[in-house]
Amino acid sequence: MESVRFVIITGLSGAGKTVALRAMEDLGYFCIDNLPPALIPRFAQLLAAPENLVDRVALVIDVRGGAFFQQIRRALDEIEGRVAVLFLEADDATLIRRFKETRRSHPLSREGSMREILDRERSLLSSLRERAHHVVDTSEMQPSDLRNRVFQVFGDGGPGVGPYVSVVSFGFKNGIPSDADLVFDVRFLPNPHYDEALRPLTGLDPAVREFVASAAVTQEFFVRLVDLMDFLVPHYRAEGKTQLVVAIGCTGGRHRSVVLARMLGEHLRETGVSVTVEHRAINREFDGSRDAFEEGREAK
Repeated sequence: MESVRFVIITGLSGAGKTVALRAMEDLGYFCIDNLPPALIPRFAQLLAAPENLVDRVALVIDVRGGAFFQQIRRALDEIEGRVAVLFLEADDATLIRRFKETRRSHPLSREGSMREILDRERSLLSSLRERAHHVVDTSEMQPSDLRNRVFQVFGDGGPGVGPYVSVVSFGFKNGIPSDADLVFDVRFLPNPHYDEALRPLTGLDPAVREFVASAAVTQEFFVRLVDLMDFLVPHYRAEGKTQLVVAIGCTGGRHRSVVLARMLGEHLRETGVSVTVEHRAINREFDGSRDAFEEGREAK
């Protein structure tokens, strides 16, 4: 069993478990959706058998299991230390919007209003979230972003190589990303918003990058930031941390934070760190035509 990568994907309905499972399939995992929890220990025994030829497995476990779902705690106790748990979540507004767009019913749809259903589901899943090795908030993610995160965490780099770093730009007016491990506030940097020529652009545009990056205060801050990251990453690696989410925020999440996130991602790649860069608020005031994630999509 020690040679088998065993991953359980769980979380809130509508948070992206299907996308994550498909990404695991693309990584070569043998995938099973909605396996009854009582069968997990037996399945783990089959994987440990000498004749087993499967070296990586991913299971989706969630409230669709109904009465069987209540057995999940006992099942996880039996395989403790042999499985990684990925928990996906999103805020209520995002989940409600996704269900409306897909016209799918929630597995607990008979239990009241949508808000009541989500509260009920969060309660049912609370113990699983506490045991999760990776918690990912997909509220501001596109399916491709979640796919990249799965590739980043469960790709061929394997355990012990990380941490895999995800650098996230965001806007404070939309709230701090709930999955952030480190948060840096860059609202003190020169703001392109007050330049009429730069305001409609984003941090992906060379003119905005030049405006932000050329400032003396930005250059001094960036030197201090990379010194800190160069110090922290090896220590996180030694501690065994597999995933590190670094969030960089400005007011709206479209200019300064985007520039700094890209700069940090570039630096980390140059030092050999596996990193992705996500811009979670860059299109909030746009028409959606721009590819907000043209840089840093792939972990390298």
